[in-house]
Parts: sequence; structure tokens; C-alpha cells
Amino acid sequence: VIDHPKYQESKRIAIFLSMPDEVQTEEIIKDIFKQGKECFIPRYRPHSTHMDMLKLSSAEDISSLALTSWNILQPSDDDSAREEALAGGGLDLIFMPGLGFDKKGNRLGRGKGYYDTYLERCMKHPRGKPYTIALAFREQICESVPVTENDVPIDEILYEDS
Repeated sequence: VIDHPKYQESKRIAIFLSMPDEVQTEEIIKDIFKQGKECFIPRYRPHSTHMDMLKLSSAEDISSLALTSWNILQPSDDDSAREEALAGGGLDLIFMPGLGFDKKGNRLGRGKGYYDTYLERCMKHPRGKPYTIALAFREQICESVPVTENDVPIDEILYEDS
């Protein structure tokens, strides 16, 4: 991942904080800060499809985050001091999680549409849609995954042996 040309050229990167069954992102996050890039992580709003990407100040900043009912670390709802990516300079790259992917760039998420809704908002930002890379295990690559007209295809899927 850290040798990928899109990662190397990106300055503002959004990445998920992994759950136990996802590709682990901790080392990527450390590298983002080591290379002097800006790091943004999701804050999901329950009972909606709204998600923001909020800026982390350091890799250690993760330990100050609240644990949600979904067992995901994220900035608390009353944390208004962090920059939201689209309120500032937008994003160059988004690393995306998912349950399944196909080689056409379709992604099966957890069903709430957070990332698709966020990408729609990105398209309205002056910078436009950031490059999207899904991080997957080889076992998550399928012949096809179900999609709807609201699903935004991913630019690239990285997995072992890809």
C-alpha cells in the first residue's frame, strides 16, 4: 500500500479504523503521519447515512477516540474542533473497507450506504471525487456483488496477489 503511486502522491488521505475482521490499517495510519500527510477518519451518524471524514492530529490521537455501539473508534459527536475534509481542501485518496468486492470495482458494504453517500458529496466539492482504493483479503473477491444505482464503483481493489 505505501509503495502505491496514488498513495505516494496523495497529501490528504481518508482511511478507516479497522474492525477485527478487516484488513488492519494501523501501520498505514502511522506511515501517513511519518510521511507528513494529513489523515482523516470516518465519523458515522447512527440512524442515518451521513458520514464525515474528520482529521486526526497524530496516530496516537486514535487512543482518545470514543467507542461506538458498533465497536468502532471515532470522534465523538460533540467533537467540533476537528477539520472535516470537505469543509477544507477535500481528499486525494480514500481507503475503503467492505465485505465483498468484484473485479469490476463493485463493493458490498455493511448496508447503510455511508461511503456511497460520502462519495456523492465529494463529487460536489471543487476538488471532485478522490481516488478510491479498497483494502481486501483475497477471500473477499467475488465473481459479482449485488449493486444498486446508488453504489459508487471503486477505482482499485488491493488484496494479496493482486
